[in-house]
Amino acid sequence: MQVLDNNAHSVFLLTYHMVFVTKYRRKVINDSISKRAHEIFVSIAPNYNITCIEWNHDVDHVHILFKAHPNTPLSKFINAYKSASSRLIKKEFPKVKASLWKDAFCSKSFCFISVGGAPLEVLKQYIETQGEKR
Repeated sequence: MQVLDNNAHSVFLLTYHMVFVTKYRRKVINDSISKRAHEIFVSIAPNYNITCIEWNHDVDHVHILFKAHPNTPLSKFINAYKSASSRLIKKEFPKVKASLWKDAFCSKSFCFISVGGAPLEVLKQYIETQGEKR
């Protein structure tokens, strides 16, 4: 059974899977860069009521599983994270800056998926059967 989060007026479980891709899919992410990108994520996340659950990377993208609150402005968080991580990673890892053109570390696009505890078919069936006598 999953543990639900709560605040003064609600109970919730909002989990997301996000994938950031490097600009031009450049193969610049190694363990050190991923670790630093994760540190930046973790340092910004509490300001937006976000908790990182899992983090992993490949050479041109990172996968992040995280929890958020209903009042979390996700688009503002994503912009703040991408701006800070781009600036800091290029400053701390000059090799990355040399491999990219212009200013961005991450591509403007990203993958953002809500993740739930039950498969969609189970939820659809649950909703479809509401009001029916058992």
